[in-house]
Amino acid sequence: MATRDTTTAAAEDPHAPDATADEGRKPRRRVGRIIGMTVYGLVSAVVVVALIVAATVVFTIQRSFPQLSGTVEVTGLGGEVEVLRDELGIPTIVAETPEDLFFAQGYVHAQDRFWEMDFRRHLTAGRLAELFGESQLPTDLFLRTLGWHELAAQEEQALDDETRAGYDAYAAGVNAFLDDNDGADASFEYAVLGLQNPDYSIEPWTAVDSIAWLKAMAWDLRSNVEVEADRALMARDHSPEEVAQLFPEYPFERNPVIVPLITADAPAAAEPDAAGAGSTTTASAQQPTDREPASSAAASIDWVEVESVVEAASALLGGAGEGVGSNSWVVSGALTETGMPLLANDPHLGASLPSVWHQSHLRCRTVSEACPYDVTGFGFSGVPGIIIGHNRDIAWGFTNLTSDVTDLYVERVEGDEYWRDGALVPLETRTEMVEVAGGDPVELEIRSTAHGPIVSGLSGEFTEIAEDPAITGDAAPTPAGGEYAVSLQWTALQPGATAASIFALDRATDFTDFRAAAKLFDVPAQNLVYADREGNIGYQTPGRQPVRGTGDGSLPQPGWDSAYDWQGMIPFDELPVVYNPEEGYIVTANNAVVGEGYPYLLTNDWDYGWRAARIVDLIESAAAAGPLTVDDMRDIQADRQFWMGKRLAGVYADITTGDAQTDAALALLSDWDAQNSADSAAAAYANVLWDELVANMFVRERDTAIPAGSQARMFLVVDTLLDEPSDPWWTNTGLDVDGQREMLERSAADAAARLTELQGEDPTRWQWGTLHALTLTSDTFGSSGIAPIEWLFNRGPYPVGGGTSVVDASGWVLGSGSFETVTVPSMRMVIDLADLDGSRWNHLTGTSGHAFHPNYTDQTETWQRAEMTPWAFSDEAVREAATHTLRLVPAG
Repeated sequence: MATRDTTTAAAEDPHAPDATADEGRKPRRRVGRIIGMTVYGLVSAVVVVALIVAATVVFTIQRSFPQLSGTVEVTGLGGEVEVLRDELGIPTIVAETPEDLFFAQGYVHAQDRFWEMDFRRHLTAGRLAELFGESQLPTDLFLRTLGWHELAAQEEQALDDETRAGYDAYAAGVNAFLDDNDGADASFEYAVLGLQNPDYSIEPWTAVDSIAWLKAMAWDLRSNVEVEADRALMARDHSPEEVAQLFPEYPFERNPVIVPLITADAPAAAEPDAAGAGSTTTASAQQPTDREPASSAAASIDWVEVESVVEAASALLGGAGEGVGSNSWVVSGALTETGMPLLANDPHLGASLPSVWHQSHLRCRTVSEACPYDVTGFGFSGVPGIIIGHNRDIAWGFTNLTSDVTDLYVERVEGDEYWRDGALVPLETRTEMVEVAGGDPVELEIRSTAHGPIVSGLSGEFTEIAEDPAITGDAAPTPAGGEYAVSLQWTALQPGATAASIFALDRATDFTDFRAAAKLFDVPAQNLVYADREGNIGYQTPGRQPVRGTGDGSLPQPGWDSAYDWQGMIPFDELPVVYNPEEGYIVTANNAVVGEGYPYLLTNDWDYGWRAARIVDLIESAAAAGPLTVDDMRDIQADRQFWMGKRLAGVYADITTGDAQTDAALALLSDWDAQNSADSAAAAYANVLWDELVANMFVRERDTAIPAGSQARMFLVVDTLLDEPSDPWWTNTGLDVDGQREMLERSAADAAARLTELQGEDPTRWQWGTLHALTLTSDTFGSSGIAPIEWLFNRGPYPVGGGTSVVDASGWVLGSGSFETVTVPSMRMVIDLADLDGSRWNHLTGTSGHAFHPNYTDQTETWQRAEMTPWAFSDEAVREAATHTLRLVPAG
């Protein structure tokens, strides 16, 4: 039994959630209900009072805090392991063997984040109703449709022996922690859960639980399925010309591509030794039976308000929403002060508490062929290894490739059959039982086509497409019988080898090894940048990239015509690669990877390249002024220039409206540096002006509203229209606006009035950071609707600078009625290949997932300022920074 170290005291957190943050929002449908039944009203009040009292007891708060010092005997270890932690709680784990290393990582992840891990495995398995009751059944149905847990089980069976040993050891480490820590001893959230689901007990962790989380990250970075749906819905009511105008092609003539020239003689990828990389299996789909959901006797929890099941899944997992993307770049030693490369990376993901990342360092006591790991960086709680970071030889970073790896197919279904090439073929079907806390199990019927799961009936958007589909291309005639349904084909719905690629990256020593690891990295599709201590830099497109038949996947395709099927995957050796380019740098920011001459279609829906263009400009400007340093890389990450704000400032330079308040607001733009600084009044007005302009131009009295979509895309749409003053989009009869000038004046006045209402009559006192604030919200109990419970887990609001399609990419949703930050640079790192101890890092929250722990949000304030802390790597630096040392030793 472990002896708990109680020397770590709870830190008093000054940040309380903003109780008014949700006021004024459009009402939205709740996924479930928190203790919402009238008969439980009194119980609810008692629960809240009891919880508040319990939360004031220091022991209750601290009982799940991890032991950081001393010695713990655990069953399953082969030898002694050291866990050294610095003042931020970041662990360095030192072990003799890979098995002990990953065992200890599992133990440490469970110490810091087990509730997060347990919640996520229920999420990925479509088992949320087991935790929270019947309110979560719709989300479970959708996630079971995707079949991640079954796919993860297939991938686990295909693992090579070395990778399997690592995942099994990790699971054993998690379970060793659980042997001594159950319920509230594992995390305070179990005390809250026990008030409404007292029968819940924690299950042992498995390797499949770890692998399934990689599927969830693929969902987070799934790219363009929502764009495809938006385009399909718009195409029903608007001309092809209007659709093309609002979904323009990538501006190749003005913004950069990642790989202007593919390196023909790059070092070849080593032959991967992991199994399963090329396997393909179509996932099953599901639909509920006619049976009504069980009536739950237990209260059920709802932590988010949404408009659709897809949005629910996105809110829980992280959606491919506004601002999800990333920046990464690498510069060669020819441009740096040290003569060695610098690599920078900041992935943009949905804001969460705790952050999706967990920082750690995995070190074999003696690095050798038998134990090859000395790797540090960012990983996921619940997954062994390091996802992004560096080892003693190489460094790497990721950004979302944004390639089109998802396609919607319109199917023609008759009963238990569907049409394929003029004949009816059987649907693949099966049934599953979904367990429900406090209620009876619910039976589900599961269906699929050759393309993948049928998703209409589970999501409003997909169901709407099925009701009246707009189908791309010259397909075979629609079969006369049956009804339409929509299926989803997605590369992540096939077993792959991403689990093995993580370990391969962690032990890679050169570009050949790096490419071999990239070859195994099936999903999510990412841009991988590279640097090594020999002075080389590089880039590789990894992942599974489909080769399409007829059609380009930009609109739903006819499932009954096999000419539109995927024809396979792009051969790895034909994917874009760069090695030591002449420019001396490689920049990826979700922009186009290659030019129009590339022989394969990767996508029609790149990010439009504004961030990439700005990063290239900043690198070239800084390099012209002198050799680049780590500080220069950090300054680029912190850049907040708002390209569209700069454009609008120029447009409005000669416009006055005659209204004193509006003209005072416009005057803010006259000497603005176009930086979305948190304390900037001009930035506040520019962003509100942009939001009002898009709404006034594109929200019409039509049967189908125009989807505003991504801000990057709308930057290009509006920029083009600003040079076309006679275009019909400048006239909106619903607003009594006729022409460009009237539209610009109306939008300026609307923006001034809106900000006056939000922040007062003095324009000089407006602040972008307050308007654009971030409240860190727990993924589970943080949106409970019960203020005392939310106070326990949430932190903020924090004023935030930056913006969407800004290098410092704190995203907000255009047209949503709010400017709150929803996506963030989830972490930032700069790696110095000349001196690895000179590298720096930071992430959104902190190492700990325990509310009130000193490391719960101790990195947030430096994150706000885009500052980073030293990143110790050498043994000497790690031990000098260590504030606690825990020794794990074999039991007995």
